[in-house]
Amino acid sequence: MFSKSKINEPGPAASTDTAATTDATAPKPASPAPAPAPDFKAAAPKAKPPASQLASDLHITGNIKTTGDVQIEGQVEGDIRAHLLTVGEGATVKGEVVADDVVVNGRVVGRVRGLKVRLTSTARVEGDIIHKTIAIESGAHFEGSVQRQDDPLATGAAAKMPAPKTAKAEKA
Repeated sequence: MFSKSKINEPGPAASTDTAATTDATAPKPASPAPAPAPDFKAAAPKAKPPASQLASDLHITGNIKTTGDVQIEGQVEGDIRAHLLTVGEGATVKGEVVADDVVVNGRVVGRVRGLKVRLTSTARVEGDIIHKTIAIESGAHFEGSVQRQDDPLATGAAAKMPAPKTAKAEKA
């Protein structure tokens, strides 16, 4: 009915778990084996990397191509291709800009192609804009032409011209 308490005895402290005190023949659980490192590629969907930022003191001469997001604060002389491109207020891009989403707060000298193009009130664009949807805020400076296309990201001459009709001419 009464059991001897091990509270005042030296050694490991007595367990207050009733199952441990009543079943002395039960084997003690082994220490847990270290869990293998999780495989993030198979277990979870790939996390989107943060946007790449080009600082205001950075001047790049050359093309930039990424499948991710880019925020330009410096100067770029070359073409840029990205998923989301943000041109900061103090930034200047001289070249063609191609992205799914384009937000221009600064200056772009060259063609802009995007599914969604947004020129904010501080934007200055000198060049043509080819878009699926466009938003131009009051105060934005824009000099060029605007053309809507269902697929503005298509490249080359095929994007500019409709597919040729094939007709066979026969000589008599």
